[in-house]
Parts: sequence; C-alpha cells; structure tokens
Amino acid sequence: MDVISVEKYTNMKNDNFFDKVYEVARQIPRGRVTTYGAIASFISTSSAARMVGWAMNKADSCNTWVPAHRVVNRNGLLTGKHYFAGKDTMKELLENEGIIIENDQVINFKTIFWNPSNELKN
Repeated sequence: MDVISVEKYTNMKNDNFFDKVYEVARQIPRGRVTTYGAIASFISTSSAARMVGWAMNKADSCNTWVPAHRVVNRNGLLTGKHYFAGKDTMKELLENEGIIIENDQVINFKTIFWNPSNELKN
C-alpha cells in the first residue's frame, strides 16, 4: 500500500471528503487505533471529526475494504459500534488484532494510538 502525504490532501480540493477519510483509514496498521479527530486534523479539516464519524458509518458501502473498526473516539471508546452488523462486531474485530477492550473502551489507548499526522509522510 502506498503511504499518503499531507500535501496530497491539501492539494486535492475536488476530491470527496469521504474518500479522503477512507484513504487515511486504510493506512491504520493492524493492532492500532486512531480517532475521528486525528483523521480530520490530518486532512486539514480539524473541526470535522463528526463528519469523519459519518464517513466511518458509511464505510461498508465502499468498493474496497475500510478498517472502520480501528477508528474510535478521542477517549478510546467504541462509539461507532452500533453501525456494525452485530452488537459486538467492532469489539471482536479489534480483539482479533490483539487490542484489549473492556466496557467498550480500548485499554492502553495511548500506547496503541496511531496519529496519521505523525505516522504518514509529509
């Protein structure tokens, strides 16, 4: 998979917001999580965390897979879990990647947090 850059997003004025979000989400490594706000900030729309959430809610309609289960709220809570097919699907997907979840909360959130602004090439 190609690594994306901040420059790519700041120069792509006509691209669909959801497509930008999905491209960033596809970069999240297995066993790591990020937040709606971190994605929004990376694509230069820091006030659009809720829109990133809406994009994740619609990710199942993409032609290519988007690991929406790896995107949580700023406190590590599985706030998007009700958009998955089963009640515990988001939790199960994360646990299958070695992430520990208790009471819909990612344990060691700060340790496994993936920040696209730090991790992706500038």
